Amino acid sequence: MKIPKRIQPLVDDGLVDEVISQLMSGKEATVYMVRCGETIRCAKVYKEAIKRSFKKAAQYQEGRKGRNSRRGRAMEKGSKYGRAQQEQAWQNAEVDALYKCADAGIRVPIPYGCFDGVLLMELITDDNGDVAPRLNDVMMSEEQAIEDHEVMMVYIARMLCAGIIHGDLSEFNVLLDPYGPVIIDLPQAVDASANNNAKAMLTRDVGNITTYYSQFAPQLLHTKYASEMWSLYQKGKLTSDTLLTGHFDEDTSAVDVDTVLEEIKAAFEQEQDRLERISDANAIE
Repeated sequence: MKIPKRIQPLVDDGLVDEVISQLMSGKEATVYMVRCGETIRCAKVYKEAIKRSFKKAAQYQEGRKGRNSRRGRAMEKGSKYGRAQQEQAWQNAEVDALYKCADAGIRVPIPYGCFDGVLLMELITDDNGDVAPRLNDVMMSEEQAIEDHEVMMVYIARMLCAGIIHGDLSEFNVLLDPYGPVIIDLPQAVDASANNNAKAMLTRDVGNITTYYSQFAPQLLHTKYASEMWSLYQKGKLTSDTLLTGHFDEDTSAVDVDTVLEEIKAAFEQEQDRLERISDANAIE
């Protein structure tokens, strides 16, 4: 196929030898299958901020800004330099998150570098060497759903231990290869300790994944992994080896109505976004 303009510099520099096909086009990037020597990889081309449709990006970037620095002040003011730095931070966040996840024992694509808004990374494949399916496109048994859900809860907890929350986790950004789930798409990864929306986003991530697997194993809807994780995290007791139970006794002594309303609103927006993705996926097919 014709080489996309943004990938041409990588071809010129010998990092990419051939663009094979476009794999998908999402709200923040377009992904291509490319050949690098004898290896087939992915090239994720980030869309410019003005063309991105990622909702409430500012919520996700909270906590990333450099403190007491020219860069941080420029990002706050929204100057040309600041916008460029903010864009770079958005792209670098995914590379940083991928390395942190891999170090924490979470299955993610291996990154090979980000070059002027193009992220080269591992292509996740199935048994036949074809692109691995998204979780949304997979049917499974009750037993498999329970097993994979447990794996995903461990991954989410390990991310939290590493100080990050995916922030947009759902069946649309988890691939399934012969060895199990692989988490993808992390440019919006949230700083768990510096972002005021961290708990709500963790709750939403866990809820999305649990809701998906519950269509095969309805009993999963009764689990409370998000509350369990966050409670342990706040107490400094959550580790990568913590055995989660999915059980948690909620404190009903006082209810923060504003927080509840915010979570309801966030859940509604997430569902609208999910329906849009289904519509987009069906249109591509």
